[in-house]
Order: sequence, then C-alpha cells, then structure tokens
Amino acid sequence: MELHDRVVLITGGARGIGRALAHRFRAAGARILLADLDGDGASRAADEVEGHGFAADMGAEASVAAMLDDALAVHGRVDVFVSNAGILSVGGIDASEDVWQQAWQVNFMAHVYAARRLVPPMLERGDGAFILTASAAGLLNQIGAAPYGVSKHATVAFAEWLHFTHSDQGLRVVCVCPLGVRTAMLHDNLGREPLADHLAQTAVEPETVAEATLDALRDGRFLALPDPQALDFFRHKASDYDRWLAGMNRLKTQLLG
Repeated sequence: MELHDRVVLITGGARGIGRALAHRFRAAGARILLADLDGDGASRAADEVEGHGFAADMGAEASVAAMLDDALAVHGRVDVFVSNAGILSVGGIDASEDVWQQAWQVNFMAHVYAARRLVPPMLERGDGAFILTASAAGLLNQIGAAPYGVSKHATVAFAEWLHFTHSDQGLRVVCVCPLGVRTAMLHDNLGREPLADHLAQTAVEPETVAEATLDALRDGRFLALPDPQALDFFRHKASDYDRWLAGMNRLKTQLLG
C-alpha cells in the first residue's frame, strides 16, 4: 500500500506505540491525525509530525463519533485507521464489574465504534486500511489479567471478521499482536504485576511495533508480529492445546505462586 499523501488516523496516539506509528507513517509521507484520552498529549505528539491532535474517550461511542467528525473535517477522509488505544485490566473472576466493562469498552468496543463510521466509506471507495492493535494476549491469553486477555481475544476475532468479510471489497486489515512493549503501560506495572516484570525481559521498543505494522500493511499480511516468538507460541498452542495449557499452568505457578 502506497502511503504517500494518505490520511492516517491513530488512536492512543499521545505516546508509546501510537506516537511511534505516527512518526513511521509520517516518514512514509502520510498525513497524520492523532486521538487520545489525553487531548493535550495528542496535540503535542501531532505537532511533532505536522499533524492534528484530538481528545477522545475511545470507550464511549459519542466521544468517538465527535472525534471522527473533527478528524474528517480536516482532510475529508481517513485512508488508514489505526485503532490503537487500549488499557491493561488485571484480575480474574474477582475483578469488579467496572473493570470488566472498561476493558470491554476500550479494548474492544472502540474498534466497533470506529468501524461503523469508517469502514462503509472505505468500501465505497474500494480502498482503505483498518489496523487493530490487539496483543499476543489475543492469541495466547494473559496470566493474571482475565479482562485484558478476553478483550484482546475479541479484538483478534473482530479483525478476522473484518478481513474475511470485506477484504474482497478493497479493505486491508492488519491485526498487531506484540508480546511485551516498552511503553508506559508496561513501566507503570513493573514491580506490581509479575507478568509485567516477566515481559520486560524481552520487551521490544514501540518503534519495532510500528515498523512491523507498516511492513504487514505493505506486504498485505493480516498478522503483524513484532516478536516472532509469539508466532512460535501460537503454533505450539494450535498443535497441542493441552500441552500448551500445561505450560501456561507452569508459568502461572512460576509467576504467581
């Protein structure tokens, strides 16, 4: 996909993966729009790439709609949408209703809200890209964080659905599934969440995720895997589900006792 002069809208764009994606897309000649719950942060990051920043709560449909109205007013269209905003929600069956609902809204429904608005015009043009930042947790699950793992599984499923439903109509779909990434989300949980400490040992930089995302988009690949080890784990899971579950049990015991 040629990116020169394309309009790219990235959510969760104030920092981390979103900011790295903005710089990488801008280097390829794209015009950048950034949205984030931190509207001031989105504007500052947008200034770095000669773009425009907007405030948005991606877990609230009305806020998403208002942000998209503002973004579309700038260039009149979105050629590439990167649904990147997300939160880490920990806990299991003991997690509160609010924790489960927030994870569901931000990590999953945000993709649906944006797709309802942006996919139809892409299909009308016969051209466009919808990129979803999921996680290796969407392929492998997440020890100690059921709301996160479940919502990321839903994201992968929705990305698959978009692909097999609309790829023959010109829609490109990329699902980004990193393992650990050196972002504020990981840093803020170091020393508090054992899995964060474990992932930090092999975490990649946000720029690595951005590069893998653009490579997948240009190559026409569905999965963007910044860490190839995630694919090895996924193949192991598919080839021997019970053995994989036993391994996850051992890792859980190692991390959580």
